[in-house]
Amino acid sequence: MERPNVNAMALLLLLLLAAAVFAALPTPSHGWGVDGHLMVCQIAQGRLSDAAAKAVDDLLPSDAAGNLSSLCSWADKVRFRYHWSEPLHFIDTPDNLCTYDYDRDCKDEEGVKGRCVAGAINNYTSQLLTYAPSSSSSSPSSSSSSGQYNLTEALLFLSHFIGDVHQPLHVGFSSDRGGNTIDVHWYRRKTELHHVWDVNIIETAEKDYYDQGTAEFVDALTKNITGDWSGKVQGWEECGKNLTACPDIYATEGITAACDWAYKNVTEDSTLSDDYFDSRLPIVNLRLAQGGVRLAATLNRIFDQTKTK
Repeated sequence: MERPNVNAMALLLLLLLAAAVFAALPTPSHGWGVDGHLMVCQIAQGRLSDAAAKAVDDLLPSDAAGNLSSLCSWADKVRFRYHWSEPLHFIDTPDNLCTYDYDRDCKDEEGVKGRCVAGAINNYTSQLLTYAPSSSSSSPSSSSSSGQYNLTEALLFLSHFIGDVHQPLHVGFSSDRGGNTIDVHWYRRKTELHHVWDVNIIETAEKDYYDQGTAEFVDALTKNITGDWSGKVQGWEECGKNLTACPDIYATEGITAACDWAYKNVTEDSTLSDDYFDSRLPIVNLRLAQGGVRLAATLNRIFDQTKTK
C-alpha cells in the first residue's frame, strides 16, 4: 500500500488527466457520489485547526487553492490508473451477520490483510504523520513528500476513504458487493441499491429541499452539527485508546446502518420511493455529518502532532 514518491508537477498533471478522462466516462457507483464527498470535505474544512488548515493548504496542488473539497473525489477518478486501490474503498462482511471484524473482514479478494477501507485509513494516517511543516512560505508544497511517501496523495486518499467508510453499503455483504448486484427501481428509474445510497437519495434531497444545490445542503447539515447534534459531536470525534484514526468504529456503525436501513425490506427489483426516501434520508444526513466531523478531527489530530516535530 505504500506509494513511490512523485514530484509536484507530475502529480498535478495526473490530477488534470484523471479529471479529463473521468469526465468522459459513465459515472460509476463509488463511495458517496461527487456531491456526497464534496459535502463531507466541506464540512471538514470548516472545522480544521490552524495547524491542520495550514498543512492541508501546503499539501494540496496549487490549482486547488486550499480547497480540499475540490479534490475529494480524486480517489475515484484515479481508479482506472491505480488499479491496486480498488479494494481500498470498501469492506465486505459475511452475509446477514451484521457485524464487522477487522481481522476477519479487512482483506482483498486474494486474502491480503489490511486491504480494505479501514486498513487504508490507518495506512494513510500513518503516512501523514511523517509530515513536516515547510520552513519557507515561498516554497508551497515543499512538504508534499516525505521519504517514500507522497503526502499529497495520502491526504486525498484519506479524505476520500473517511467519506467512503461512512456510506453504509461500503461495509456491506460479500455476496451482493455492498448492494451493487441488487437491482432496484428508484421511483421509475432502474438502478442498483448501492447507487441509491451513493447518489440517488442525495440527488433527490437536493431537488426536493435544497434547490439542487450542495451549498444549501451543507449549510443545513452544519446547522444541525452545531444545533440538534451538538451534544453528540464530541463523541463522534473521539477515538479512544489515544488513536489518531479509528475506522473500526465507523465500519461497525456502517454495517449496522446497512442492515437496519439500507438492506431492510429490499429485494431484487424492489421499487423504492417516498417511504424509503423519507425514512432513509435522516441516516444519509447523519452519516455525511459524521464523516465531515470525523475527517476534520482526524486531520486535526494528525497535524497538531506533526507541528511539534
